[in-house]
Parts: sequence; C-alpha cells; structure tokens
Amino acid sequence: MFTDLNSEIFAWIRGGFFILAIYHLLLYFQNGKKLYLYYCLYLLTFFAFFASRLFQNIENDMILGFFSIPMFFLTSASFYALTRTILETKSRLPKWDHYFKIATVVSIGVAFLFFVLQLFLGSDFSLNFVKIIGPFYYLFVIITAFVVLETKLKSAIYFSVSTFLFAVLGLITLMQYYIGVEPFFEINIIPIFFLYIGAFIQSMSFAYIIGLSVKRVEMQNKSAEIKLAFKYKELEELKMTALQSQMNPHFLFNSLNSINNFVLKSEVEKASDYITKFSRLIRVILKSSTSLTVPFSEELGILSLYVKLEQMRINGGFEYIVKIDKDIRLEEIKVPPLFLQPFIENSIWHGLTHVEGDKRISLTISKEADNIICEIIDNGIGIDKAREQSHKKIDRRKFFGTQATENRIQLLYKKSNVDIDVIDISDESSSGTKVKITFPHILKV
Repeated sequence: MFTDLNSEIFAWIRGGFFILAIYHLLLYFQNGKKLYLYYCLYLLTFFAFFASRLFQNIENDMILGFFSIPMFFLTSASFYALTRTILETKSRLPKWDHYFKIATVVSIGVAFLFFVLQLFLGSDFSLNFVKIIGPFYYLFVIITAFVVLETKLKSAIYFSVSTFLFAVLGLITLMQYYIGVEPFFEINIIPIFFLYIGAFIQSMSFAYIIGLSVKRVEMQNKSAEIKLAFKYKELEELKMTALQSQMNPHFLFNSLNSINNFVLKSEVEKASDYITKFSRLIRVILKSSTSLTVPFSEELGILSLYVKLEQMRINGGFEYIVKIDKDIRLEEIKVPPLFLQPFIENSIWHGLTHVEGDKRISLTISKEADNIICEIIDNGIGIDKAREQSHKKIDRRKFFGTQATENRIQLLYKKSNVDIDVIDISDESSSGTKVKITFPHILKV
C-alpha cells in the first residue's frame, strides 16, 4: 500500500491538492485576495511535484523526474509568499519578512537553475546538488517554524507545528539520498511517503489558518464599522450642537432688546416682571442646552415661558392655544431643545405684529400612524405678504431660526419621515400662516 505511488492514499492526497487549488483559484478570481492565490500556487506546485514522481522507476528512486526538483522549489517560493501574507510578517516581523522575501526570490531562482542543470547536465549532477543544499533548506524551514511564533498570533502556533512536522518528515524523505532506499523498502514504505504526509499536514493547517485569517479580517472590519458608526454619531451630535448654538444666541439677543425697550420707556414694573420670567427661561434653557434632546413635555414648558415673554412685548398681547391628543405621551417623545420656538417667533413678529384686533396662535400636536404632527397656525398677515414687505429680513431670520431647526430635526431623525411645510392660508375673508412639522413617533438611535 505504501510502496505504490498509484495506490489510493497517494492518489487521494494528489487529488485533494488539485481540487483545493482550483477552489482557491476561483476564490482569488472572486475577491482578488493574494492569500488565495499563494495558497493555490502552493497546492498546484506540490501537485505537480508529486505527479512528476509517477514517471520514475520506483525500484530505482534515485532517478528524479525532469520537473520534480524545480517544482519542489517553486512550492518553496509559494510557501514563503503565503507565510508573509497569512502571518502579516511585513508589519509584525519586518526583519524576518525581508529574509522571507529573499527566500521567495531565491527559491524561484533555484527552481530555474535545477531546470537548466537537468536539461544540460543530467539528473545525476542535479542529485548531487540536492544532497548539498537539501539539509540547509529544511534547516531554514525549521527556523521559520519557530521565528513566526514571535507574531503572537493564534494561527502562528498551528503554522509552526505543521511546518516543523513538514520539515522533519521532509528530512526523513531526504535521507534516501544518503543511506539508500533499502531501509525504507524493508518496512514496506517508499521514502516519499513521509513527504506526502508532511505536505498533507501542512496544507490542511494552512487551510485552517486561512480561515482564521479571513475571520480576523472580518472582525477587524466589523470593529472598524462600529467605530465609524460611533464617529458618525458624534459628528451628527456636533452638527446639532453647532446648529443649536446658532439659534439660542439669536433668541437671547431679542429678549435682551425687549428688556432694553422697557427700560427706555420707563416701564419699570414690566421690566421687572419681564426680567423675572426671562431669568426663569434662561435657567431652563441652560439646563436643556447640555442635552441634544429633551422630552417633548419639557420642550412645551420652555415654549410656554417664551410665549409669556413675547405676549408682554406685543402691543395688546395675543392668545396662545395648545391642543394635544390624549393618546400622546409627551415624556416618551424626544425632540431638540427649542425646536418649535423659531416657528412661533416667526408667527409673532412677521404675522401678528402687522395685524390689528385679536391676535391668535394655536399649536396642535397630534399623532397620525407612526408620526407626530405639530401644526402652528396664526392669524397674521400670511407668509407670502410678509415676504413681500421685508424679503431680505425674512430670509436672514429664517437662516438663524427655522432653517437651523429644520436641520436639527432632520439630523435627529436621520431625515427619515421628517417633513416641514410652511403654507399661507390667507383668503378673501381671513389671513394667516400654517406650519406643519412631521417627524417619527419613535426616536431612532
């Protein structure tokens, strides 16, 4: 059984090498990873080496196949190229990686040299050359087996053990050129059987290591994706913070102007009352400014304080009506702080201040399917007429207020089902503006 290269065990190993080589070649064409290419070349050259031995005279194993030795050293070149790739020696063992690179080039050169030697000087001369360099080759393989342990990789242990076994079994096969083949035939085993077993062990170990390597890369990619997701989230939070910082100073500036107006008009009591309410609002704003989101109930509380201040500023005041669906749990809904304030401000200063008589703003909060809908309706002059009267001013204020708010809401909900419509509802008998804000009921995190 172990004296015939055509027996099943030898045929199965050769066939396994060939099938695995074709499979990994297809993997290389699929994703372009050199890891699969080098393993494919390793298997193909070993297959060619073993197949070439079929043309030898088994009783006189000293006669080498014409391609046998060149193919063996091409296998060596593939081995070192594969070693550098699967163990990442370029980054983990830079000094030894340089030696492995040299070994790859030298192996290709030696393969070509043996091809020329056998072509012009015959197999006997090549055999004598093998006797000289063979032990040194396996010695370097053994050194490689121990050196790679410095990479600290789990796969390096499997690589080291299998490579050491391959070198030892290869040396046993090489002994035939020093002591002859008779001792092997006495135990009914041909010398190359040991090299078959060593190559089989090493190739299976490499297949397992490649699996570990691919898994390690996948884990690294997954870790990188998670880190990227966190960075993206941080970027969104920074964007929201920047937008919020644009809006809050704008609102505070207007409030301080109102206090100044009261003082200039000598309305001391109103100024005092305004300052009291304003200080309460400032405390609430400062508290909420540390968070990117607040419960909707807290937002409405802040908005109520703001409206009370604005009612003091507007001549004759205005009516503020809030309607909320009973099914809505405001505490469970997260929104950006002061996200409704710019729309209310626009309704007051670009709508209500230009009309006489009753002035009214209504805020309706309802739920439709999985969305929350906020509708702000005023009975001012209407957005179209307001733009006609002061187009530049409207655009500038929109940039600092409503536009920043739109961006904050879209960032918070990742632009999913977020819609903001500003509609002029004026007709022949009445005037006004409606702002409809739609966003998801459940905050996406």
